[in-house]
Amino acid sequence: MAELPEIETLRRELDKELAQKKIKTVEVAVLKAIPRYKTKKVFTDALEGRKIVGLERKGPFLVGKLEGGDALMIDLGAGGQLVRAKSAKQAASKGTLITVTFTQGGQLRIVDSAGDAEMWVMPYAEISAAPELAALGIDPLDAAISWEQFGRLLYQRADKLKVLLTDRSFLVGIGPAYCDEILFAAGLRHERDSNQLTGQEVRRLYRAVIEIMQEAVKFRGSNHAAKASSGDPFDEDGGEHFKVWERDGESCRRCRRVLKKSKTGSRTIYFCEACQV
Repeated sequence: MAELPEIETLRRELDKELAQKKIKTVEVAVLKAIPRYKTKKVFTDALEGRKIVGLERKGPFLVGKLEGGDALMIDLGAGGQLVRAKSAKQAASKGTLITVTFTQGGQLRIVDSAGDAEMWVMPYAEISAAPELAALGIDPLDAAISWEQFGRLLYQRADKLKVLLTDRSFLVGIGPAYCDEILFAAGLRHERDSNQLTGQEVRRLYRAVIEIMQEAVKFRGSNHAAKASSGDPFDEDGGEHFKVWERDGESCRRCRRVLKKSKTGSRTIYFCEACQV
């Protein structure tokens, strides 16, 4: 899945490129990409001829602010990508759901072979009250809470840490990769109960969440989790910044013990059994 650092990196890149561009045409390959609309024309009419003022991020959603007071909402789902094309002549990738062509040339395509990605238009002023956003938890890139407040939320949930940290109703945009990195940085095992942590452990976890996510944005995300809007990896060396994710069998960079991998249901966990307790 695309995790928050990848989405924020994508937002920054697209904001520079798409701001002030006018939409010429919109093509929708399948209605599944716009499930809130009965016909393709209702959706395309809401976009064609309008200018994108800028690109923002609201939790895991990308928001294209439109001239006139509306917003183009983009949900990449579990595996969606936004791909830029310099011209309509550039062959479309398999799984291209929606193609937006600009009057200045170039296209923006939403690609998702699984078909989970989605776009819709809504009034910009109503975004904060939208059900999709109301159900979201803490945004670790925009957190305005103290570690004490964070701790109270941990105790209320009483879940296993791996489960809780990847639950978007608790934390926004943390998938398996960054979850394992956060737990390693905090020195905590994935199977620990959130309501059994000590005050010191809560502080370590809070600090790890904020620092790991901010550092990931600095490195422009990772090629393990998503691809950039050009279709190329964000950073071919992005995976080198991971301390435990997909490094089972290698030495821990902290204690030099061999890193482990385990499975709990469909979840794969990477960790150091010596450093994490």
